[in-house]
Amino acid sequence: MNRENKRKTFEKGYYKNHACHDTFTCKVCGRPCVPENTGSTHRNHCPNCLCSLHVDIEPGDRASDCGGIMEPIAVWVRRGGEWAIIHRCKRCGALSSNRVAADDNPMKLMSIAMKPLCEPPFPLERIEEMTALMGGDGQTR
Repeated sequence: MNRENKRKTFEKGYYKNHACHDTFTCKVCGRPCVPENTGSTHRNHCPNCLCSLHVDIEPGDRASDCGGIMEPIAVWVRRGGEWAIIHRCKRCGALSSNRVAADDNPMKLMSIAMKPLCEPPFPLERIEEMTALMGGDGQTR
């Protein structure tokens, strides 16, 4: 093992300050994930299924012993309009936020974003009834 590889393995926080040029195979869908075309120097999730692995406690520290699958559960818009993905670990339940990469699957991103509208926590037929209960008449003046 050469000195550079040893530093990557043992130096705490190495990936916080250094680009990650590692290629990996997604543990969920099996596709190869390459760092090129991401729009960033840090590839941390699969561009196809958007899943990740729970390897960090703080971004880039590789300090987590969990190693569980991080599934995408939501998207949010950061200041400036940049989208980010919320991941939840299937093993321990930890939440994390990751920037959307340039080559991420747009259909998967949109399906995650639309899920709250497509599957509301109440029957859509009750919207009129609920509006009336809240003191609104459902009409604009």
